[in-house]
Amino acid sequence: MTVITLSPSGPAALFAEFDRRHPQLTRYGLVLLVLGAIAMALQVLDPRTLASGVNIWVKPAKFLVSVGVFALTTAWFMGYVRPERRGGRLMRFTAWTLIASGSFELLYISFQAAQGQESHFNLSTPFHIAMYALMGIGAVILTATTLPLAWEIVRRPAPGLQRSFVAAVAIGLVLTFVLGGWMGSYMSSQPGHAVGQVGGGVPVFGWNRLGGDLRIAHFFGIHAEQAIPLLGAAAAGLPTRLRWSAILGGSAIYAALTIGVFLQAVAGRALVPA
Repeated sequence: MTVITLSPSGPAALFAEFDRRHPQLTRYGLVLLVLGAIAMALQVLDPRTLASGVNIWVKPAKFLVSVGVFALTTAWFMGYVRPERRGGRLMRFTAWTLIASGSFELLYISFQAAQGQESHFNLSTPFHIAMYALMGIGAVILTATTLPLAWEIVRRPAPGLQRSFVAAVAIGLVLTFVLGGWMGSYMSSQPGHAVGQVGGGVPVFGWNRLGGDLRIAHFFGIHAEQAIPLLGAAAAGLPTRLRWSAILGGSAIYAALTIGVFLQAVAGRALVPA
């Protein structure tokens, strides 16, 4: 069996393939990316900042892009489910749960930003405490949508997929929930994402460069669903035993590195020192 490959001739062909795999998630993801671009533009047009000194539209922009990429990744992986199962009850439930939980997170984050207030770690009033708790639940539900998708791909993969590639996709999806969900939950239980000294900032990401930053390990955990399948695709041409070794070994190394980055942050040490 071979990995299904795609060589689209341009953006239109790529969109058509995404749309074939799952139109609702494709459109949802693209809308979020457009809104993310608008939020980036608002950082220039609206100079207001939070108490931390960060522009109020930075967080909405990051989360819009992040959830948009998550939705598009899920849409793509829907193509690895047998066509007759793609429109089944479980996959429909998974897709609409992703859209509902993602939209709840983004609406509240954007609502708070428009008012010049923090959405995360905001315990200033009973309302904000309740909403922060609901955001935590929503985030767990959002990342948990990877599990039924992994189950369906393993149980009923689309024809033409290498077993090792199916395993890579499933491992990536499960690691996203286990590592991303766990580290996100831990971070939410803390007074903030920074540990120890605070200062500097990695370009684009804004990660702390003077002390630990729990967001880094969370980032790596969430993006296991892209990293491990890409490894599986890269190893597709290797002999069977070597292919499996690359995927399983690479997955173990990725998980270990993510946990190592997490422990470094908990210890208050910067991953990229200033």
